[in-house]
Amino acid sequence: MYGVSRFELSRWGVREWSMTALALVVVFTVLLLGGRGLAAGAVGEVLGVRFGGDAERTRIVVDLDRSARGQVIETGADGKVVLTLTGVAPGRGLDGNGSGLVRGYQVIPVGTASRVRFDLARNANIERRFLLPPGDGVAHYRYVVDLKATGTAPVAARPMAPRAETRRAERPLIVIDAGHGGRDPGARGAQNNESAITLAAAQQLKRELERTNRYRVRLTRESDVYVDLNRRVRIARDAEADLFISLHADAGADPATRGASVYTLSEQGANRAVREVTRSTNWHRDLHLPGRDPSVDRILLDMTQRATQNRSAQFARVLLTHIEAMDHPLLRRSHRDAGLAVLLAPDVPAVLLEMGFITNPDDERALADERRRRRLMQAVAQGIDRYFREPGAPVVMASMGGPG
Repeated sequence: MYGVSRFELSRWGVREWSMTALALVVVFTVLLLGGRGLAAGAVGEVLGVRFGGDAERTRIVVDLDRSARGQVIETGADGKVVLTLTGVAPGRGLDGNGSGLVRGYQVIPVGTASRVRFDLARNANIERRFLLPPGDGVAHYRYVVDLKATGTAPVAARPMAPRAETRRAERPLIVIDAGHGGRDPGARGAQNNESAITLAAAQQLKRELERTNRYRVRLTRESDVYVDLNRRVRIARDAEADLFISLHADAGADPATRGASVYTLSEQGANRAVREVTRSTNWHRDLHLPGRDPSVDRILLDMTQRATQNRSAQFARVLLTHIEAMDHPLLRRSHRDAGLAVLLAPDVPAVLLEMGFITNPDDERALADERRRRRLMQAVAQGIDRYFREPGAPVVMASMGGPG
C-alpha cells in the first residue's frame, strides 16, 4: 500500500494510549538527561586549593576535576598572583587562608572559566607552572604553581573574605611519638636502626614546633628506651593532646621500594578502639561523658570516634601536601589505613608517618642526614600549622588502601 498512513485516533484503546504515553516519557527523559550531560560536560569544576612550602618557596596546587588551560594575569611582582583557568568553574566561589608566601586566596567564576587570585605575604615570582594529569594514586587533575620570593619588602595585607578560626584558650598540645626504642630497635637499614632515626626526627620536630611559640610539645620517649604501645596512647589521652603523630621508618623486601606514607585508623581499628575504651567500668568519665544513660553514652562515644577519624584524615591530607611540596618522595598510595595500636585513641586525632624506607639506600641516607631530616620535619611542622590554622576547612577523605 502506498501513500501516507492515517492514524485514526478515535479507534485507539487504552493499550495504544498507554504505550504512546510511555514512549513520550522515555523520549523526554533521554532528552533531559542528555541535555544535562552536555551542560555538565561543558564546564569542569575547581575542587579546592592546597599549599606547601615556606616563606621563600611555596607550591600552590589547584585541584580540578578535568583538564584546564591557565593564563597568567598578574605575576606576583605587585603582591598578587592572578590566573585564569579556562574550562573550569568554582560554583559560587572559593576562598580561604594561604600558607608560606600566600596570605589568602579567592576563586571566582568568570563565565566558563575561573579567576584565581592569590594575595601574597611578600613579593614573589612564578618559577614554574604546569598541569598534572591523574596518576600516582591521585584521581583528578592538578594545576601547580611554584612561587619564589624576590627578596623585596612584604606587601601590605589586602582584604580577603574572612574564614572563621577557632580561638583556643591555650596553645595546642602536640604529642610526638618516636617509634620503637630500647629492646625494640625496629627495622634495620644498612647502617642505621629505625629507633635511632625516629628519636632524632622527633627531637627535631619538637624544636621546630617550639620555635614558633604556638604549641606545647611532649615526646613519648626522650632517649633510647622501650615504651609500651598502649602507654604511648595513654600519654596522649592523659595529657588531653590535640594531636598525636607517631614517626617511623618503613621496611620492605624490595630495596627499590621507597617513599613516605601516612596511616590513619581503619574502620576495623575504630571498632577495636571502642571495645578497648568500653572495657573500663568508668569509661564514660574517661571521655567526659554524662554517664547517666549507657545507650546515650555509647552514641556519644561513636560520634567522638567518628569526629576523631575525620580530623585525623584531614591532618593526613594536609601533611602529605606539605611533604610533597618539598619534593620528598611518596609512595604511590601515600594515604593508608590500618588498625595500628598507636592510632587507637578515640578522642585524639592521630597519624603514623612512615618517613621513608630504611631498607632503601636513598631513603636511608636521607633519613640519616641531619640536614635533610630537618627539612622533612620542617614540612611536618608546616602541615601542623596549616591544620590548626584552618580548623574549619572541609574534611576530604583521601582514598586509602591497606598496609603493604
